[in-house]
Amino acid sequence: MIHGWLVLLVAIVYIGALFGIAHYGDRRTERVSPIFGRPTIYALSLGVYCTSWTFFGSVGQAANKGLDFLTIYIGPILLYLFGQRILERMIRLAKAERITSIADFIAARYGKSQRLAAVVTIIALIGIVPYIALQLKAVSASVTTLVDHLDFGLGPAPFHPDVPLTVALSMAAFACLFGTRHIDATEHQQGLMLAVAAESLVKLFAFSVVGLYVTFVLFDGPGDLMTVISDNPIGNHVFAGGLSGGNWIVMTTLSFFAILMLPRMFHVGVVENHTPAELKRARWLFPLYLVAINLFVIPIALGGLVRYGTAIDADTFVLRLPLDAGASIVTVVAFVGGLSAATAMVIVASVALAVMVCNELVAPILVRRAGRDGGDEPDMVRTLLLVRRVAIFAILILAYVYHRLVADASALADIGLLAFSAIAQFAPAFFGALFWRRGTARGAIAGILVGFALWLYTLALPTFVEAGYGSSSLLLHGPFGMWLLRPQALFSLGFDPLAHGVFWSLAFNVAAFISVSLTRPPEPIERLQANVFVPSEFVPTPSLRRWRTAVTVDDLVSTVARYLGEERTRRAFGDFGRSHSLAMGGDRPADLHLLRFAEQLLASAIGAASSRLVLSLLVKRRDPSTKAAMKLLDDASAAIQYNRDLLQIALDQVGQGISVFDRELGLICWNRQFRQILDLTPDFAQVGVSLHAIVRDRAEHGEFGPGNPERIIKDRMDRLVRRMETYHERLASTDAVIEVRTSPMPDGGIVTTWTDITERVSSAEALARVNETLERRVRERTEELTRLNGELSRAKAEADEANIGKTRFLAAAGHDILQPLNAARLYATSLVEKTENSPLATHAVHIDQSLDAVEEILGALLDISRLDTGALRPEFTVFRIDEILKALKVEFEPIARDRGLEFKVLPCDLWVRSDRRLLRRLVQNLISNAIKYTPVGKVLVGVRRRRGRLSVEVLDTGLGISSDQQKVIYQEFQRLDQGAKIARGLGLGLSIVERIGRVLVHPTGLTSVPGKGSRFYVEVPTAAAMPNVTPADGAPRPSSARFDGMTVLCLDNEETILDGMEALLVGWGVKVVKARDQKDASEQLAHLVKETGHGPDILLVDYHLDDGNGIDAVVQLRWRFGTDLPAALITADRGPQVREEATEKSISILNKPVKPAALRAVLAQWRALKSAAE
Repeated sequence: MIHGWLVLLVAIVYIGALFGIAHYGDRRTERVSPIFGRPTIYALSLGVYCTSWTFFGSVGQAANKGLDFLTIYIGPILLYLFGQRILERMIRLAKAERITSIADFIAARYGKSQRLAAVVTIIALIGIVPYIALQLKAVSASVTTLVDHLDFGLGPAPFHPDVPLTVALSMAAFACLFGTRHIDATEHQQGLMLAVAAESLVKLFAFSVVGLYVTFVLFDGPGDLMTVISDNPIGNHVFAGGLSGGNWIVMTTLSFFAILMLPRMFHVGVVENHTPAELKRARWLFPLYLVAINLFVIPIALGGLVRYGTAIDADTFVLRLPLDAGASIVTVVAFVGGLSAATAMVIVASVALAVMVCNELVAPILVRRAGRDGGDEPDMVRTLLLVRRVAIFAILILAYVYHRLVADASALADIGLLAFSAIAQFAPAFFGALFWRRGTARGAIAGILVGFALWLYTLALPTFVEAGYGSSSLLLHGPFGMWLLRPQALFSLGFDPLAHGVFWSLAFNVAAFISVSLTRPPEPIERLQANVFVPSEFVPTPSLRRWRTAVTVDDLVSTVARYLGEERTRRAFGDFGRSHSLAMGGDRPADLHLLRFAEQLLASAIGAASSRLVLSLLVKRRDPSTKAAMKLLDDASAAIQYNRDLLQIALDQVGQGISVFDRELGLICWNRQFRQILDLTPDFAQVGVSLHAIVRDRAEHGEFGPGNPERIIKDRMDRLVRRMETYHERLASTDAVIEVRTSPMPDGGIVTTWTDITERVSSAEALARVNETLERRVRERTEELTRLNGELSRAKAEADEANIGKTRFLAAAGHDILQPLNAARLYATSLVEKTENSPLATHAVHIDQSLDAVEEILGALLDISRLDTGALRPEFTVFRIDEILKALKVEFEPIARDRGLEFKVLPCDLWVRSDRRLLRRLVQNLISNAIKYTPVGKVLVGVRRRRGRLSVEVLDTGLGISSDQQKVIYQEFQRLDQGAKIARGLGLGLSIVERIGRVLVHPTGLTSVPGKGSRFYVEVPTAAAMPNVTPADGAPRPSSARFDGMTVLCLDNEETILDGMEALLVGWGVKVVKARDQKDASEQLAHLVKETGHGPDILLVDYHLDDGNGIDAVVQLRWRFGTDLPAALITADRGPQVREEATEKSISILNKPVKPAALRAVLAQWRALKSAAE
């Protein structure tokens, strides 16, 4: 059987591990990892709520009362899930007022009443000592169970230590070492919190191990456990019974109060809170922890009832089940878990109570004693730390004594509920502090004392009587036999003792609090603190005397240094001076802001009430009037609070969001718009919240847009803190555009403004959209125009291609047409020459002239096609207009005579500048149309002078043209219906006129009256007369020159052309050699050279041959018969390419149909050159 020394060894090893964890936490204050960082440590440290009552007592309570144990956890779960506003407000007030404990919190609200703080401290001490005793009882019970049943084969120890006492002393040492390192009680105890968080994990792990062992090892799972318990009458009775609604409401309410006002929970949840992120993490993690640690309460309770029934204390089921099953390791784990649950509570509760005892009970006595002595207070830092450490040991010794005297007689749950109900007496004053401005310190003291008295009478007294300290008749018959005053049936109302005691104590508490508070108005300091705790939008301006004090800055610094230490005080006052631009040295009188700051510094060390006492004594030494000293402090606080409220109201009226951050980038001031613009939850609208936390929260919620949150956070922090640049932020939730500006503070902090510029940006964006729309429209129109231009270009290209094709077609067709015309022309010329001076001469001349006209028409068609494609350029010359008119008279006079029309051309000797051929064709078409569409009457051709131009006009008495058709007639193939009935045609005449006029830049026009006739005209620029020019009469004048002895080679693929050329040239005395192709020409020339000894005098070669073209043929013949052989190319192709190529090869050009005069000129030119060479 194992002895106590081995159990003690396990406990010491565990406690030693706690020391190591706490030491590590103090040395490494930064977050360990993103998961187990400060927020997680904070949430897990709240697990100190789960004491040995949870670890052992919940199972015992479940075995005895079924599901009633859940009420102890429902209250905390409801608070953290739905009461975040209360917690946030408590934390904010605690940080602003430098509050150190629950007593300090309540006292600060009610005018920083020293008496109220002392009352709260004493009652908390009385209520919590039994609770600490509960932990010692749990440790004692577990040790007893282990010692009595485990045997590891070790011999007995030389002594049997008292394990609960050892644990109590060890925890006292631990609390002293890690809980009283700093005099400032508001400083965060990193090592202590880390150790408490670790213990929360240990007890959760241990309880889960026991639960899993019982459920799945001792039994075959929950199903098997329920089957077994259904056959067990005890277990079936416990869990099959109905729920007591009254008890559930009472115990849930007690647990709700406890999580707020238990000194250890206030210390962990409020004082140790660092940032809103910690509370945000705790909101879900702490309720989850409570659910997790209670998962196996019912299975363990059921297993214990099945195994033991009511034979043993149900509080020991957690240890006895694995112990009796021989699972030694599980048993030791369970022992360590229970020890962890007890030690965590003992450590934190003793530290919290020690701070309360020191600040609210001992510190005022020390301060007053020093004040009565009339001298300066001694250095209080060491003294106060010593008081806290002594208080820790004293509290744990008291708990140990209570455990030995009373606690052994009560169940763990009963002791816990006793402590909860004692702490519940703070509830009326606590909630009155948060929600009722009319409450006073007198009312709070009265209520707490009355309630506590009833607690003592109805709940604590029965506990002592049941422990053997008193007569049981007191419970049965009441004091002195007054049955109406029985402690557990007051006024003969009999219900559950706990509910009974809680009901009466709280009822009288509330009644006393309200009634006493209403008996007299609050003191000025109480009204001031009410403004802090219960803000009102309408705070009257304080009536202050002219604020003046004899207290100097040195007085304040030296006074505060006695309680906080010289170094920390100097540093704090230095920071304050720099941030407020104040001098902190010498005999300068302290202003109200500095006095208020000193009071808050002291409050962090000795509490709000004691700090007020210290400063009042300091002021009193400079101003002997006690009332004046207190009034001075009250005025200072009231003025500061009023200025602060006024500043806050002013900031809230500003349209911009404003936030101020200190050197550590902690939030110290903000306005309502700042919260609204960023849509911040109350968690982040608290003093001390870091800028990084705010930015991270908004980034993780996607407020700053999509993307990697870490990258966004880094970018925004860089803009706000390092670069301090102005930038625009579009918030995702509201689509608002915010202009963010940052300005540095003198003390290193920053001020940020957040301005909603959505309307301005929307206007700019609307303008941009309008511009974009306009630009888009312009772009669309441009694209449309580009497309249309492209289509037009393509259409033009197609039209050009069509014109080129037409030109090629006309050129080819012209060649085919001009070939026989060329032959006819040759024959006609020959005929004219042969019939000269004969009766047939006139007919021959007329035939020749008609062929000229045909040639002109075909040439015009070809030229028009070239005009459309831009291939034909007009050749402007100066000539007499009469030359054209006389030729046209000769041409059209016979035609008019045949139609019975009078045709008259008026002579004109003026000179013009134009293209002779094109102008002739233009006028020719006008005359042709006039004769064609004039059924009867006359046609007149004449010239008018008009401002340096000549207007050649053609007038007729024909059909006339209506005004709406005068534009249509210039289009191709357009003929008027009336005109089509009296004359044949294709409708091309006026189209040719329009084209020639456009190319020559000769304006054309018409005036016409339907039924009376028309006047067509073309305006031609005039020119100066040319001398020595013989006028032509329009009749051909064939030359009689002969070319006897000349030999000509004619090369053409048409036999008729060769015969016609031979007939013409033979008549001129020329010897003609004919050839059909190049090969034939070579043979004929070779034969000629052989016969005559010389070659031909000139080559007349057609361009279009069957086996190539005429230019290539000339080149080949020259290569064989001499490069200086003259040649003339006869072609219907009037294009520049052929002309240029022929000119390059020194070949003359004769256009088809060949005019005899042109042919004579070529032959004559060659003969002249030959003669000159000889």
